[in-house]
Formats: sequence, C-alpha cells, structure tokens
Amino acid sequence: MTGLTHLDQAGAARMVDVGDKPATARDATAIGRIAMSADALALVRDASAKKGDVLAVARVAGIMAAKRTADLIPLCHPLPLTRVRLDLAIEDDGVSVSATCATYGQTGVEMEALTAAAVALLTVYDMVKAVDKHMTIDAVRVVAKSGGKSDDWAADAE
Repeated sequence: MTGLTHLDQAGAARMVDVGDKPATARDATAIGRIAMSADALALVRDASAKKGDVLAVARVAGIMAAKRTADLIPLCHPLPLTRVRLDLAIEDDGVSVSATCATYGQTGVEMEALTAAAVALLTVYDMVKAVDKHMTIDAVRVVAKSGGKSDDWAADAE
C-alpha cells in the first residue's frame, strides 16, 4: 500500500514483526529545547523553583519516560534499554536537552530518545509554568542513530 512498515496491505495499523531480524547494538540521540523568560530561567539556574531542582527532576522524568515508551506510543516494541542518558544545559534564553538511549536488540531506540527528550522538556515547563506561561518547546528531533540494517546516521550540522 504505502510502504510504511506500521501498515499492512489493507492499510490497517500493525506492530512490525522484528522476530527474524538479528539483534545488534543500537543507540539513538534526540535533542530539543525550551525557551523561557529570564525570571523562569533564573529559577532553573539557581535550583530555586518551588517544586525543586528543575534540571534534576527533568533528567529523572526523561529516563522514566524512555523506559515507558512502549506504553505511550501504541506500535512501539517494549525494549530492554541498556543505557539512557539525559544532558540538560542552560542557555541564554532557555534549556536544551540531549537524550541518548541504547539497547541490544532487533529494533531501534529512536522513539525512546524522542520520548525522553520531550518528557524532560515538558517537566521543565511544568515546574516553572507559574512564572512563565509563554514558554515554547521546539526542535525536538532525532540527530543520530546507529545499529541495525541502516547502520549509522547523523543529522546534518546546522
């Protein structure tokens, strides 16, 4: 029909059968950012938000989200993650995140990395929204992956 792996010949959604694929080491990295006011950023930088240390909580939230991706994205396979790393950095006008997930398996971890990055950013938003209701989350995307049939890939430098 469309060549999309999550659709069968009739166009119905399906979980892809990866049973015959060889297991390989796989990883993926996703990034994103949240822009915010100087007042909100000061709370993040100083770890003085009423709800606690924003970056620490966002890091844990991202790790937890990566582990639950198959519960959130209907056609994702549950994966035994071997590593989840979240790096959050304070920038001039917000916070950036980089999430890397790894596994040894039959399918990739792009969705886990995207979910980790997105949930970490949503957590930052939640923790300082009382100070800045105009924050924007953007540029969440996969920037690198390795392993599997298509092997290594990296986004072009911007």
